[in-house]
Amino acid sequence: MRLPEEDDGSQGTGMPLIYMMIGVSVFVLVILAVVFAGNSNKSHKRTETEVTATETENLQADGTGTFETVETAESSETALRENYGSGLTASDLDFWDMYPENETKSKDEATDAQTDKSDVKVETEEADITTDGKHTKVIAPDGKEEWVLISPYLKKNSYDFTRLVSQSNVMKYYEDGKQTSFVGVDLSQYNEDVDFVALKQYGIDYCMLRAGVRGYESGQILVDEKFEAYLSEASEAGLKLGAYFYSQAVTEEEAIEEANLVLQHVEPYDITYPIAFDMEISNNKSRTDGLTRDARTKIVQAFCSTIEAAGHTAMIYGNKYCLLKLIDLSRLSDYDVWYSEQEDLPDYPYTFSMWQYQTTATVSGIPGLADLNICFVNYVER
Repeated sequence: MRLPEEDDGSQGTGMPLIYMMIGVSVFVLVILAVVFAGNSNKSHKRTETEVTATETENLQADGTGTFETVETAESSETALRENYGSGLTASDLDFWDMYPENETKSKDEATDAQTDKSDVKVETEEADITTDGKHTKVIAPDGKEEWVLISPYLKKNSYDFTRLVSQSNVMKYYEDGKQTSFVGVDLSQYNEDVDFVALKQYGIDYCMLRAGVRGYESGQILVDEKFEAYLSEASEAGLKLGAYFYSQAVTEEEAIEEANLVLQHVEPYDITYPIAFDMEISNNKSRTDGLTRDARTKIVQAFCSTIEAAGHTAMIYGNKYCLLKLIDLSRLSDYDVWYSEQEDLPDYPYTFSMWQYQTTATVSGIPGLADLNICFVNYVER
């Protein structure tokens, strides 16, 4: 049995293998150590970034004792450099120049700008509309006052009221020292027996005569009891003639009916002054109370267009409230206006041809009180 020789032989061939295995192990350990060291450095660097982010921004607790980091823009840019090897950051890009300065304002600046706009709006709303020259005061039948915006699209009157002269309770208008206006009265059956010759001698140039009226509630048309007599007597006295109808029409058909009634009665006479649609309202209950502004406007149009189709001049009579609140004047600008306001001067912004300035005058030839008018248009030569 030669055991020692067998042992010697095995050692001779096994030792190199053992050394080789040891060498490989050492090499693997060295590689692992290098990799571990690299990861440790990155981990350390990440921790420093997180600490910086924590100190400069926010840490939010997750309820388990750990914290989640909210990275700053600087840490994000650092990460970009480390991961992608680029030194370019968002602040280095030049596309910001594409946006106007006011679009990149801070939130606070935008809020301040909005506040400034609000202040301007408030100041505009609080402007005194009674003195801004853009509004005119309208008084309703119940006494309520309202300031109405003056339309820039309607023709304004251009009268110089310093040229108005009142002589013996009669208003006259002068241009270059010459009277260019005409004196008139409006009459109905309530004026009873009128002496038209005396009127002519008093200085009256024309008469606006009521042709008829429609009942407030019944809607029945009635011809003025004095209309025919007034037409004949005024014409014989040499006075110029015009007419008006006191309307309570609630439809266009009724307005046309009213216009035709007037035309029928004036046909034998020389009517050189307008035929007016009188839409005044009273404090009594009226069948027209429920009409809309649009409906009233169409009714006025129906009356006036019928009058003009017959070859006469159509006119709209009313006070400031009726003209500015009850109808749309922008749709009726083709027709002349007979304005009613019993004041020293007419407070009406738009153009008008005739002005009823007094309803309690004393005039020779008219029993009781009379309505006086001034006309700024020479309808005879028109």
